[in-house]
Amino acid sequence: QVLLVESGGGLVQPGGSLRLSCAASGSISSINTMGWYRQAPGKQRELVAVITSGSMTNYLDSVKGRFTISRDNGQMTVTLLMNRLKPEDTAVYYCNADGVQWGVAFRAWGPGTQVTVSS
Repeated sequence: QVLLVESGGGLVQPGGSLRLSCAASGSISSINTMGWYRQAPGKQRELVAVITSGSMTNYLDSVKGRFTISRDNGQMTVTLLMNRLKPEDTAVYYCNADGVQWGVAFRAWGPGTQVTVSS
């Protein structure tokens, strides 16, 4: 079983910063893409940022220039640095990863971490 554990959520004022981290574990052979999704109350889950094993990235338009995703392949971790946060960034943020474990493809989700941007 692949486990993803997130950390770093919390309450921050508008304009502030937060760093989310996610660590994968579970006898994983390889991880292809790691990313962050978010879901605000009453809204669908949306992709925030993804990064491939070759460090190619893609971002939600509304976070471009404010958020930065990075990963450490050796440690199987992915980090989302969020700057200039806005109230509309408030959501539960979920870590996601896909790869191969014991010769079988997997896609895993973390339990989510709350990010609240409010004064």
